[in-house]
Amino acid sequence: MFKRIDHVVIAVNDLAGAVEDYETKLGLKAEVRDREQPQLGLRQAILPLDESGRFIELVEALGPETPVGRSIARRGEGIHLLAIAVDDREKAAEELKENGARIIEGPGGPYIHPGDSHGVLIQLVERD
Repeated sequence: MFKRIDHVVIAVNDLAGAVEDYETKLGLKAEVRDREQPQLGLRQAILPLDESGRFIELVEALGPETPVGRSIARRGEGIHLLAIAVDDREKAAEELKENGARIIEGPGGPYIHPGDSHGVLIQLVERD
């Protein structure tokens, strides 16, 4: 069912500062620097890791009541989400439900509830 880790989403307090750190200290280059996603309640930067399409996504909350805002308030900065590639999101979600996992439907979802993955929100994404 699971093919590979597709991308990691890291919640940050200051997107511009985080992009600067990832570029200067880690040697990554942002492909997208400051894209606002109001439907998700965040601003994002995309930092490709290689030619495979895998990337790190840095996100800053647009407000304290957004999912990222609540996550930062509870846990501070750090990994917000792990995206795993599958061939068919809906089929994978159904199989996970049959195994007893709770599935959250939402923008970009489905997601595996963090209570079933020891604190990590996992997004299912369709990728080759």
